[in-house]
Amino acid sequence: MKKTNRLINASSPYLQQHAYNPVDWYEWSDEALEIARTKDKPLIISIGYAACHWCHVMVHESFEDETIAGFMNDNFVCIKVDREERPDIDQIYMDAAHITSGRGGWPLNAIALPDGRPFFAATYFQPQQWLNLLQQLKDIFDTDKKRVLNAAESITKGINTIQLPDIQAEKGFSKDDYHLSFENHVRNIDFKLGGYRKAPKFMKPVGLEFFLQYHFLTGNQKALDAFTVSLDAMARGGLNDQVGGGFARYSTDERWLVPHFEKMLYDNAQLISLYSKAYQITENPFYKEIVDKTIAFAERELRDESGGFYSSLDADSEHEEGKFYIFTKEELVKILSEEYSELIFEYYNISSDGNWEHGKNIFHITTDNNSFAQKHNLSQEIFEEILEKANLQIFDYRAKRVRPQTDDKILCSWNALMISAYADAYKATGNTDYLTGALTVCRFIEQNLLKPDGNLLRVFRNGKVSVDAFLDDYVLLAKAFIDVYQVTFDVHWLDLSRQLTEYTLIHFLNEEKNMFYYTSDESSGLIARKYELSDNVIPASNSVMAHVLFQLSFLFDKPDWKEISDKMLAQVLTETSEYGAYYSNWAQLLGKQVYGHSEVVITGQNAMNKSLEIQKKYLPLTIFAGGNEENLPVLKDRITTNKTLIYLCENNVCGMPMENVNEVSNRLNSKNK
Repeated sequence: MKKTNRLINASSPYLQQHAYNPVDWYEWSDEALEIARTKDKPLIISIGYAACHWCHVMVHESFEDETIAGFMNDNFVCIKVDREERPDIDQIYMDAAHITSGRGGWPLNAIALPDGRPFFAATYFQPQQWLNLLQQLKDIFDTDKKRVLNAAESITKGINTIQLPDIQAEKGFSKDDYHLSFENHVRNIDFKLGGYRKAPKFMKPVGLEFFLQYHFLTGNQKALDAFTVSLDAMARGGLNDQVGGGFARYSTDERWLVPHFEKMLYDNAQLISLYSKAYQITENPFYKEIVDKTIAFAERELRDESGGFYSSLDADSEHEEGKFYIFTKEELVKILSEEYSELIFEYYNISSDGNWEHGKNIFHITTDNNSFAQKHNLSQEIFEEILEKANLQIFDYRAKRVRPQTDDKILCSWNALMISAYADAYKATGNTDYLTGALTVCRFIEQNLLKPDGNLLRVFRNGKVSVDAFLDDYVLLAKAFIDVYQVTFDVHWLDLSRQLTEYTLIHFLNEEKNMFYYTSDESSGLIARKYELSDNVIPASNSVMAHVLFQLSFLFDKPDWKEISDKMLAQVLTETSEYGAYYSNWAQLLGKQVYGHSEVVITGQNAMNKSLEIQKKYLPLTIFAGGNEENLPVLKDRITTNKTLIYLCENNVCGMPMENVNEVSNRLNSKNK
């Protein structure tokens, strides 16, 4: 039997993938740092995640090589980190990589002093490059400690140099800032092929959602075009698994054809929300289809019997990237019925030469179903029946292949995104199964990861919990509980959101800077305590926190919470206007500020049904509250027993009650344009 190292006992599937390496890996721990100090050895801190293709490549090429592993073991203390479990560690050494090499990515490999201060960091290395680098750094560490120490001090200073902008109190918030954010953001959109310009193309759902909000508030057609051209291209491209549903992490090319095949829960959850909102505003059934297929993928491939969702599916199977998803035309000829195979080949752009490597084909669509059906003198309904039958044949055949590995750890923050996804899908489609899904994940987290005092844990796997939660866990869950409250009027979830928020105010807030650290004041010390400010493939935890404080301030009548939210936005106002693509969640908060939000309060026996009827439409500025009990300040003295009343309020000042849903919807949809 092959010898194992200590990672065989790790909770992380990614770390367990390295348990049979000849490298003497440690998890990040005081023990590893103490051994490094005692033996005066530098650290190798190697960071990655289970679905990472190039992480696997470096494992096979270098970490499974006996010679390379022997050199690492003799001269370094080697630490493996799962970036999804410990994003706090990843943030620090990713900053180091940007400082020393000008670029980041995974696998991330840092060389550090025994106390954790890095003196070199970069990404993937070929085997001989890696060995040569380690030899050079080891020699420098042994012969020129002063040079190494100076480098470590300089890099650590850079990591800790966090320039938070000053509050621009004299300027305030204006529509001009909001419009400027749009202009600086939209110039990055590829209006021909969709998404953000240049490859690789990441989807950045929060960035695209900004365009939807901007269109809603201003009526700007260019904003809607930026949104729809991107959603259409992503959904029809190879990025989207046309047969089984679910989106890969990014496209390696500008046309969305060739994905990096790993499927991440956080991408798919956010895209469910995004396509749900697209359906709300356009009523395009294609977007609803994407919502349904993506949820079906997540429930089939990623849902644990406990109720939570796994983190990801690997890019590789049988040591080959994308092998599970790609086909030669010859394979498909044997799978599909002869009478419609040529139709399917044309629809999915399948050829004998292939559109990827070695004659293989990635399914992608270059037209809409109606146009394609008309071209072939078919009704859209008949064509879609043929397509469904063909997809099922391909899916059943594909299911017999070796499946990509699943990273089956359940992360709090990513599951919170899935709660919000379910809630958004429920509002858009009215499918009660989606409400059930949201509540199932809520209860799973409440029962397994949330402690009575508001403290959270980040990771659940095989019945065990680990790792103290970070700011993104707290704020995304607080937001998710608000989302669920607004589609149930069950104040229990809102109370939990408040509890989480109060905990973060105590343990994460820097009161002098009015920003929240990524790590709690109770977490173990690293060489830096970071802030997360810029929005990327997931919105920054501080921008989500600012939205949460903004919403809860009105629901619980906490003006001091809105004041904190205002100060947070004020500090990044210049960045929000000038760098819209990376401050798009902040820009959405700015939209709420300058156009003014609304509160819809609905009381009476039919409150929930009327609320959901209103919420079928996209309403980015509206906060909903209601029910039959005076359990919130905004509900005080508004409960009735014999009728259902709807109050349209602004800044907690409500107008006369109404009973007609259409009247309320029309007012909400027209007030800003």
